[in-house]
Amino acid sequence: MPAYRPEEIEKKWQAHWKAHSTFRAQNHSDKPKYYVLDMFPYPSGAGLHVGHPLGYIASDIVSRFKRLQGFNVLHPMGFDSFGLPAEQYAIQTGQHPAITTEKNIDTYIKQLNSLGFSYDWSREVRTSEPGYYKWTQWIFLKLFNSWYNLDTDRAEPLTALTARFAESGSEGINAAGDADERQVFTAGQWALFSEQQKLAAVHPYRLAYQQDTYVNWCAGLGTVLSNDEVKDGLSERGGFPVERRLMPQWNLRITAYADRLLQGLDTIDWPDAVKEMQRNWIGKSIGAEVTFPVQGHDNAHIKVYTTRVDTIYGATFLVLAPEHELVDALTTPEQRAAVDEYIAATKRRSERDRMADTKTVSGVFTGAYALNPVNNEPVQIWLADYVLAGYGTGAVMAVPSGDQRDYVFAKHFGLPIPAISDAQKDLDQQADPTKEGHYINSGFINGLGYKEATAKLIAYLEEKGLGRGKVNYRLRDAIFGRQRYWGEPIPIYYKDGTAYGIAESDLPLVLPEIDEYKPTETGEPPLGRAQNWLYKGKYPYELSTMPGWAGSSWYYLRYMDPTNDARFVGEEAEQYWGTVDLYMGGAEHATGHLLYARFWYLFLKDLGLVSGNEPFQKLINQGMILGRSNFVYRLWHTWDTNDPNSDEHMELLPSIYVSKNIREALRDVTLDQTNNPAVIDFFNQVKEIEKSARLMYPDFNAKLKIHNVGGDGKASFSALHVDVNLVENDVLDLEQFRSSRDDYKSAAFVTEDGQFLCSWEVEKMSKSKFNVVNPDVLIGRYGADALRLYEMFLGPLEQYKPWNTNGISGVGGFLKKFWRLFHPEDGPLAVTDESATPAELKVLHRAIQKAQEDIEKFSFNTSVSLFMITVNELTALKCHKRAILEPLVLLVSPFAPHLAEELWQELGHAAGSISTASYPEFREEYLVEDTVTYPLAINGKVREQMQFAAAATAADIEAAVLASDFLAKHGEGKAAKKVIVVPGRMVNVVV
Repeated sequence: MPAYRPEEIEKKWQAHWKAHSTFRAQNHSDKPKYYVLDMFPYPSGAGLHVGHPLGYIASDIVSRFKRLQGFNVLHPMGFDSFGLPAEQYAIQTGQHPAITTEKNIDTYIKQLNSLGFSYDWSREVRTSEPGYYKWTQWIFLKLFNSWYNLDTDRAEPLTALTARFAESGSEGINAAGDADERQVFTAGQWALFSEQQKLAAVHPYRLAYQQDTYVNWCAGLGTVLSNDEVKDGLSERGGFPVERRLMPQWNLRITAYADRLLQGLDTIDWPDAVKEMQRNWIGKSIGAEVTFPVQGHDNAHIKVYTTRVDTIYGATFLVLAPEHELVDALTTPEQRAAVDEYIAATKRRSERDRMADTKTVSGVFTGAYALNPVNNEPVQIWLADYVLAGYGTGAVMAVPSGDQRDYVFAKHFGLPIPAISDAQKDLDQQADPTKEGHYINSGFINGLGYKEATAKLIAYLEEKGLGRGKVNYRLRDAIFGRQRYWGEPIPIYYKDGTAYGIAESDLPLVLPEIDEYKPTETGEPPLGRAQNWLYKGKYPYELSTMPGWAGSSWYYLRYMDPTNDARFVGEEAEQYWGTVDLYMGGAEHATGHLLYARFWYLFLKDLGLVSGNEPFQKLINQGMILGRSNFVYRLWHTWDTNDPNSDEHMELLPSIYVSKNIREALRDVTLDQTNNPAVIDFFNQVKEIEKSARLMYPDFNAKLKIHNVGGDGKASFSALHVDVNLVENDVLDLEQFRSSRDDYKSAAFVTEDGQFLCSWEVEKMSKSKFNVVNPDVLIGRYGADALRLYEMFLGPLEQYKPWNTNGISGVGGFLKKFWRLFHPEDGPLAVTDESATPAELKVLHRAIQKAQEDIEKFSFNTSVSLFMITVNELTALKCHKRAILEPLVLLVSPFAPHLAEELWQELGHAAGSISTASYPEFREEYLVEDTVTYPLAINGKVREQMQFAAAATAADIEAAVLASDFLAKHGEGKAAKKVIVVPGRMVNVVV
């Protein structure tokens, strides 16, 4: 046979696996089960890059290894196929998102198959298929028709709740959620309620409910965005302004499960970092809710939650979120303009930006005062964007002597910072949150310690009706609506303004055809464009769709039984496969998908529909493959025009991008430094850009306004990733950049001597960062087996790894060397049936032992090193023996399956049968040494070596050394005083 040709071998075996359904799993088997799951991908138009297969390769190695160990392995793949990118492409082109998605999935399947993954494609799911999202809608309806009973600590049907209403009214109902939102009524009143009144009373108990919620609203995209989709107050896609807006939204009451989600973390084998992220995200704390009356407003009061109620006498001001419902009523006329300006600025920042920015101190006084409930002293009421409306009560009791952020705020605005404990130190420099010492300046708790003071304060507040002890969670209910088209329709219709769930028999509620995929002219979501889209022909449907994480919260269950039309997963299939044994995916999903999936599973558990306690038993986060990213800097600016339709035509006016070195110079100087060369160059070019815009659109009378976001007189910029394929030696190809995206068409550039330089950094390789390397090219050049081995060889699976394409050639050379053990000098098969030597058996069984240990520890990089060492040793031994090479093929097969299949067949086995073979058995006796080489020393100085039988005793070794000429050669005529034998290590003769 000719030389090793991966392009031929790999296509041959990929076709064989597909034709013979080699990796199809059975839902009934006498074998033990093993469920390996990959986080399924969103099928973007760019396809896979070399960073994506890392986790897929690792999970495939485990899947193939487990089959060799005799397991019935479920290893499925599917697609998270709803999403914003497909919708935006549809808006731009008019092409239905389903067409784009189908095309992208075809590309992904081709790429995945080219890497030789052992997926059971008969179980493929796509979240955008009606047959799939029928069951996503079904689960939503179950949530809509359930409430959480805190007495039984589980979700129950609403019918159980309404039965209690009919029997005893709302009294004694202990349900998850905000009790203040719920009505109080008797059984008699309930009986007299109309249908609408009963539904209104029930709604605040539902696990899926509608409520006015603050969201990131992007008018330019016509939809709500997640925090991940907002950067510096602009949409990551398109750079459109984003503001915080109060909108009616569907929510899921994940907070009901907060405690169970915390407890479950102790039962699963997940990385500690991920579990800690979830604990922090859930954020359980024990404290008190305190009510501060507002001075001069009889019916207004502000609730705060604090874990340090013991510090209440040191509360010298309150801080409200700018979105707090009382802001408008509390703001005095003198402060109105300042407050309005501050609120407008806050709307342009995402919650994530506000939480992450710990350096900027900003706030505004409302002009109003609250009364401290323990001493009736007035405290100022301020607004600050570090307080979020959706967290806790949207208000903070600021104690500057005990909290550093409050301290910095108080210092900045000149607010008092009184000491409250005799143990506090250095309050002229920083806050001191100590719980030691005794309280001072603190009324009736003066002289008390922390525990005693806390208990006394809570008792006082509860007695006076001004507060209560409370367990709080940082976790918020999950917003479940998106004003988009390409998502699961929410199965809700409205009758007389009241929400109803559609009948389960009417599922799926299929996405209707519409003429455009953008919001209506009146601001409704895209589904508002659907003609005659009514339930039963007369009731309007909900126009929002579900978020992307809806379908991914339960897909692992559908893989178990993907063609079941009667149930989301068959009972027998679910009980057989149980929970996922190994889940492979990125750590970036720790507080999103992984948390939501656990929540849905616990809910389904409450309904008796799943049999486990947690969905994913073991989780591994593969590390990122890092790439070299390039950035362009977009100047913060707007265009003022006299065109009444300026918003409609604004995309015609250029966005301005500033070259790297000019931007870096502008970071260090203010724009009023007119004698600074960088400032002069910048303004000269900007004026030319403005002049060109005015000449091109004379009717606009366009004027450029440069924003100074930081308020320090310096220009401000947004750093945006740019496709590395448009950059050479950090110089941007301007024309290619303009043509790469529609929103770049009118881009203008502040350059350096005519060149536009990009900055760069090494970071995660991803399509969103435009720094990807296409695996198709590497497979065409080196083969899939080489790429698989190289990605594993880069380093430990869970660590970050820089990509270097040049390194793959070395792995390609190893595979050729492995091939030549079977085909010396690339000639015909030369495997013999000769008996193996002890040296050859030792090499083999050392590899068997180490490879199994490595795979079970997920240490795949050391496995690849082991194979290289093993092949080198067998090559040196000129080993071409079946007894050695056949087991070696099995060892290598999980890593390089195509080459292994080819050699397995050449060795006389049925085509494609390697997956049903057995993993080689390790036999320790082949590693036992017959002899041991001992260093021989005189007075601790090694002089030579001597071999002894492995079973030799210390006395035998001593006698043999003294009987040899060792002492005569090295002892300088001296007699031996003592011979020290360290078994298996060395011999030292003392003279």
